[in-house]
Amino acid sequence: MTDTDVLDDTLELIQEDRRWEDETWIAQVIKNEDDDGWAVAMTLRGESEPALVGPWTMGRDKKNPKPLDAPAFHTLVKAAHEVRRRHEQQLQARLHKRVSVVTEAGSFVVTLDIVPDEDEPYATLVGRDADGRECARRRVEAGFRLTPESAAAWLAREAG
Repeated sequence: MTDTDVLDDTLELIQEDRRWEDETWIAQVIKNEDDDGWAVAMTLRGESEPALVGPWTMGRDKKNPKPLDAPAFHTLVKAAHEVRRRHEQQLQARLHKRVSVVTEAGSFVVTLDIVPDEDEPYATLVGRDADGRECARRRVEAGFRLTPESAAAWLAREAG
């Protein structure tokens, strides 16, 4: 028995006009709350919030939504993957910053890694020399503003 056989035994996939599923994604056509039109929500299986909600085309009668089908579903999956990928990149950029600085002591790379803990968020500041060796480390507030100037000043204090 393969993993696919187990999946087929436990997961009944719906592929209807207003709901289409695969093993990973669920597309649901919903009434657009803002107007008379329709929207489609793409939700990653197991998550409570949709990764993507977008407008959906009206059917020929101009009242009901166009039915979902396999090609439309695959296009929506591709779009939802892209939205999630961009979100992850933005999160990565927000939580991990890096600057290069040159001081009298040499060239350094300083990184700031933020830990977004709900109760006590913090960040770790790490300085590395040109050879990649760690020369300084300190826990700082999550709101620490990392700039070349703040990094150089921090390195000067750590070295002094």
